[in-house]
Amino acid sequence: MKIRFCGATTGVTGSCHLLMTEKHNVLLDCGQFQGGKAQEALNYEPFPFEPSEIECMILSHAHIDHCGRIPLLVKRGFRGKIYCTDATADLLEVMLRDSGYIHEKDAEWQSKRNARAGKPPVEPLYTEKDAEEALQYVQPILYDQQIQLNDDMKIVFNDAGHILGSAITEIWVREGEKESKIVFSGDLGMPDRPILRDPTIIKKADCVIMETTYGSRNHPENATSIKQLIDIVIKTIKRGGTVVIPSFAVGRTQELIFEFNRFYEKSSPDYKADLDKVMVYVDSPMAQTATEVFRKNAQVFDDETKEYILKGDNPLDFKNLRFTRSTDESRQLNLDKKPKVIISASGMCEAGRIRHHLKHNLWDARNSVIFVGYQGEGTLGRTLIEGKKDITLFGEDVHVAAEIYNLEGFSGHADQNGLLNWVSGFQKAPKQIFLVHGEEESKLTFAALLKEKLGYDPIAVMGNSEFELDMNDITVTNMEEAVEQGAEDDDVQKVRNKISDVHSDLESILYNAKMAMQEPISEEKLIQINNIVQELQKATMNLGTAVNQGEKEQ
Repeated sequence: MKIRFCGATTGVTGSCHLLMTEKHNVLLDCGQFQGGKAQEALNYEPFPFEPSEIECMILSHAHIDHCGRIPLLVKRGFRGKIYCTDATADLLEVMLRDSGYIHEKDAEWQSKRNARAGKPPVEPLYTEKDAEEALQYVQPILYDQQIQLNDDMKIVFNDAGHILGSAITEIWVREGEKESKIVFSGDLGMPDRPILRDPTIIKKADCVIMETTYGSRNHPENATSIKQLIDIVIKTIKRGGTVVIPSFAVGRTQELIFEFNRFYEKSSPDYKADLDKVMVYVDSPMAQTATEVFRKNAQVFDDETKEYILKGDNPLDFKNLRFTRSTDESRQLNLDKKPKVIISASGMCEAGRIRHHLKHNLWDARNSVIFVGYQGEGTLGRTLIEGKKDITLFGEDVHVAAEIYNLEGFSGHADQNGLLNWVSGFQKAPKQIFLVHGEEESKLTFAALLKEKLGYDPIAVMGNSEFELDMNDITVTNMEEAVEQGAEDDDVQKVRNKISDVHSDLESILYNAKMAMQEPISEEKLIQINNIVQELQKATMNLGTAVNQGEKEQ
């Protein structure tokens, strides 16, 4: 078996890795490169493989740096299934349609400039129609559901805790009389964060492909960042300024809404008096649609957020929150001089409405700009964080007088401690660990840390490259024999825990079928039970959110 690393090998965008056996080619992610002209140009290069020869694709989550070239993949010949979680499938429709629209508009704008300069027009990377075509190949599945990709490969998605629907993928590959297990981390989230569950700890793997976005540093405590956020908002509002927050439309925006909701409901009288005067605007049509997708997928929320819903509270709404969709509403925000908070995409300030808000607000010393996520090299966001005082937006020179803040505690990526904690969960050292999705310093620093702390010798992938995986001395496990020997205990307990979360009466699913105690449970039956429980969880939480929304509208 071989693995070819085709993206996120020199930075944190363009995630794309190809697993190859004698019979099968399976792609892990197909993300867009982001961050400056040099990175963007990579999107137009040919894929380092033939798209029509890819059997299927596994998508870790719906961020554009992991999914953004899927329409291009289909446009160039791919016709296989795209496996992802059901929540990711919902978000993918939002993300890819929006991305196609942006590519069309960017090409239209550039073509007009070229015409004035006597140059030929340009074609978009792909169009909204291309995105719609690609969505036809999406095959949503549930967390913990085992899916057979082909005669030799099967997968299970585990919660990665990064954004809604994000997955750590376990991949079992059979070659002759040997079976090996590959674990692809996707992007790992931070533990103890609002809305989402903690990243799943995986116990066994022969080969691990893991991200290292923050492999060289740790975040401040999240609670500290939340307090800083509110303190900055109040300080800015009191001096008559506006707070602009560049935010990723999927994930970070919903977390910000959740945190503002908690402060508006539970803040001290001193905070509350000031916050009650502040309107919070989410100026991103995609963020509004994504927030609705979040509400529809409450079954994957953490316990705290589920409690909000079951008590009748909508954790993604509060009285001072307003969404703006039209361009006229967006323009009005900058014409209205009253102090306010504007949350807008994109998170790295490379496209979208946020660039207009920066143009209108960066020059005013009363205002503040708060970054709440990773800023890639070459992006406008990184430029502002690094302190540049004069920039160009839409052909105009803008002097940066506003206060600039970088609250890394809000990051949706695991920091160094989080990454180390996750990889420490393996009960036996994996044979191989490949470090990707990180800048060079992050990968090398984290590689050295794994060597020091765990005695591992990982490979920090530097540039597109191919490796042959050493899977010696790995034999295929007969699942029926394993069941008879009681090897299913962990899986049974996992299913039982899920059942108890929905309702204790559902324990009868196991007992009435005489499968729980008296008879061994086959792998196939266990998967069937687990799927039923997952659907019940989803239906239960969605009913709660629907009831809450109905009560609000009345």
